[in-house]
Amino acid sequence: MTKEKLDELKMAIRKELLQQMDLSAEYSDEEIASMIREKICEFSRDEALEVSSRLYLEREIFNSMRKLDILQDLLEEPGITEIMINGYQDIFIEKEGELIRVDKHFISEEKLSDVIQQIVAQNNRVVNESHPIVDTRLEDGSRVNIVLPPIAIDQSVICIRRFSKNQIRMKDLVEKKSLSEEMRRFLEQLVCSGYNLFISGSTGSGKTTLINALSEYIPKSQRVITIEDSAELQLIGVENLVRLEAREKNLEGKLEITIRDLVRSSLRMRPDRIIVGECRGAETIELLMANNTGHSGGMSTGHANSTRDMISRLEMMSLMGMDLPMGAIRKQIASGIDIFIHIQRMPDRTRKIVEIAEVMGVVDDEVQLETKYRYMGDDLWVQEHPLVHTDRLEQYS
Repeated sequence: MTKEKLDELKMAIRKELLQQMDLSAEYSDEEIASMIREKICEFSRDEALEVSSRLYLEREIFNSMRKLDILQDLLEEPGITEIMINGYQDIFIEKEGELIRVDKHFISEEKLSDVIQQIVAQNNRVVNESHPIVDTRLEDGSRVNIVLPPIAIDQSVICIRRFSKNQIRMKDLVEKKSLSEEMRRFLEQLVCSGYNLFISGSTGSGKTTLINALSEYIPKSQRVITIEDSAELQLIGVENLVRLEAREKNLEGKLEITIRDLVRSSLRMRPDRIIVGECRGAETIELLMANNTGHSGGMSTGHANSTRDMISRLEMMSLMGMDLPMGAIRKQIASGIDIFIHIQRMPDRTRKIVEIAEVMGVVDDEVQLETKYRYMGDDLWVQEHPLVHTDRLEQYS
């Protein structure tokens, strides 16, 4: 039987099952699976089905009724790092750095809407015409962004960023030639010694992956608090870990808990280190102040084209949170962040740390950076200058 006929049969079986089921009753997964198998047998009496076709129908119908429909297979397929849904008929994936259009699609916009509501309900989020944009996550930690009409002009849009089930460590990044072994040892010393690190880069450059990998160097005796808009950090080997996640407004526009609120609250939770998944706005000034009140070893990320651009963005985001003179903000940045790391996605789809820079203070009312390591191309990094502020490093040694 052709795939087209199988899909027609799938839709017919699903439709009849829904008509016969008591939608007010609760069914277990086993009961649903058994009902699907029985219905497949009824529909295939006149035409024998191969075992592979039966299994295909069972899986597809079960996923459409109990899980995330056609998304389920994509989420379970190894190697897929991104799933992009541009309306119910157009689905693209990123696999091994290449964008590919898949031959599957939802049966209707209504079915896509059902899946969207199923996704947001898992984390008590709301998305509708009056609140058409939401960031959330799946049970496996995958990050989800949803945009509905009328903001999405044509149809509903979903973008799912998947993370590897196998945690990537720093040695793995060295093997992938994202950095050199010498740089790995340098970063290990910085993390162990409690330097405040800020990682910059574009979307999909690997900022979150790098924070997760660096976390394996955090001393086991320390208490770590992570703060995120949508929880996706997967720290390695941290035993005393508290994970905080922001909360959006409810339908009445109340009960919002922002990252800024969480940064403030975290200071009362006896943290050794505070890790903010991403700085996007007003919370930046709170993070800088926290780093300047004895909480060393913090890490965070932000979107920028370079380390210098990241400083400019931090200045602007700090102004969103507090009306301070620019000179005061720059002093907060210079004293609250020790090291900037810029990671970049290269034309060949690999990800490289292209610069590690040390903050040297404020000179002539500008935050000064000095490059420690720079990527020269052809998997070659050079050390341009040694670390200057070595007081913490000497304690570690």
